[in-house]
Amino acid sequence: MENPELYIEALVFASEQSIRVEEIVYCLQATFERDFLLDEVTGSIENIKTKYSAENFAIELVNLSNGYQFLTKKTYHPVISLLQLQRSKKKLSQAALETLAIIAYKQPVTKTEVEQIRGVNCDYSIQKLLEKELIAINGKSEALGKPILYGTSALFMDYFGINNIQELPNIKELIDNSTSIGEQQE
Repeated sequence: MENPELYIEALVFASEQSIRVEEIVYCLQATFERDFLLDEVTGSIENIKTKYSAENFAIELVNLSNGYQFLTKKTYHPVISLLQLQRSKKKLSQAALETLAIIAYKQPVTKTEVEQIRGVNCDYSIQKLLEKELIAINGKSEALGKPILYGTSALFMDYFGINNIQELPNIKELIDNSTSIGEQQE
């Protein structure tokens, strides 16, 4: 029979969330067509924990939410944070950027107000910005139906290197008048 410990390691690695011992037992029993005792599996888990506690591994096996998951050791968190920040910066679409700009300058604002300005449905962009934690829900409007109000988050401030919304560039500073014809009146 093959080494069940390697299968346990593979199950923990492949699981997006912490995996419970009972789930591991079920998978092993279905794969090997024999009974596995909880003590046998927990013993293997302890062996895996010991293996990954060595300094030459950047990950460790951690007990979370009544299950187990591989996580990066705390020593490596600064470099992982930089990677995640870099990746999140690269993945904002034009639609998401437009939606984010409207929310930043008009906050607190409802989805309907954003859609009126953009002229298109903004469900997907707002969902992505919420997932990236660049915007947050700031309560509910007093308008009919009590729609959700959106505003920028603390991560937005970090992302754009500002301390408060007043530090955003003035919209007039962003307008390029070099291609306009005639005089501008204010």
